[in-house]
Amino acid sequence: MADAPAPPSGVPTPGASPAGTPPPGAKPARLLPRRAEYRYFQPITTRWSDNDAYGHVNNAIYYSWFDTTLSRFLLETGELDIQTSPLVGLAVESLCRYHAPVSFPETVTVGLRIGRIGNSSVRFELGIFRGEEDLASAEGHFVHVYVDRATQKVPQPLPERFRAKLAPLLVSPG
Repeated sequence: MADAPAPPSGVPTPGASPAGTPPPGAKPARLLPRRAEYRYFQPITTRWSDNDAYGHVNNAIYYSWFDTTLSRFLLETGELDIQTSPLVGLAVESLCRYHAPVSFPETVTVGLRIGRIGNSSVRFELGIFRGEEDLASAEGHFVHVYVDRATQKVPQPLPERFRAKLAPLLVSPG
């Protein structure tokens, strides 16, 4: 009897991926982001409605988790007042890479770090971790350019107080 063909990359093989190891077809473990590489954490409880017809969290939900975590961080630092902040961050780039499936009723933790602080932009990097796993199930980033609220067009230099609040989350590339 011939062996069954391997599933496509990213499709889990039941029982083949113990916690903390990448699923078949995923990046080698040494290349997956680890929890310790992130500086700020937000727990998220998955919902039944997060799952899609394939039984795992729909890809669009990951972006919602990224946005929730980033918004929570900015609100906690006092650098975002949704109604009155003179500067607003506009997302000009986003990415999400999926390494292992997540499903309801799992709890995930979203880790946040800063990859780069520019003159008027910030690269926010995020990782999604199932339960207490060390390796990310997904990773991604947003690049925000900060602009004047009134015009939402003119990039503005990041204030020093904002830079100071971002600095503890800054990680060295590579």
